[in-house]
Amino acid sequence: MEVYFLKERFRDLIDIAKADHDIIQDRTIYEGVYVFMENNRDMGNLSERDYETYMELFEQMMSVVKFPDLMIYLHASVPHLVSNIQKRGRDYEQSIQLEYLQNLNKRYDEFIFHKYQGRVITVEKDDLDFLNTPRDLAGIIDKIDATLFGLF
Repeated sequence: MEVYFLKERFRDLIDIAKADHDIIQDRTIYEGVYVFMENNRDMGNLSERDYETYMELFEQMMSVVKFPDLMIYLHASVPHLVSNIQKRGRDYEQSIQLEYLQNLNKRYDEFIFHKYQGRVITVEKDDLDFLNTPRDLAGIIDKIDATLFGLF
């Protein structure tokens, strides 16, 4: 399954590279590798040999693509994530273990702050409601513009 996701995200990167317009991507190949794949390995869902083979494949793929212009990391605390899960009310999400969310949050932080080599901005999401509060969205857009274009 993880190899399938890797292939699909790589295909997305190839399509993005060919595009003649800007594209915003919701989930990247990088988090699939550094967050979810590593989590699966550590949970015992694949062998070290399979993990190493997967990582070699990922490294080969990365040799032909470039980093995004900017990665935006929407950071949320675990209590905020739990609240969002409860608000959405999706049955399949309701049984997600707190430990699993804590693990993912830790892996995202490790990925963003220690492994990712491209440009990134972090948005602390707990105190923002950018879907319903125009001022919150404008603040994020200003931060993006400042990073990409040196504005403000």
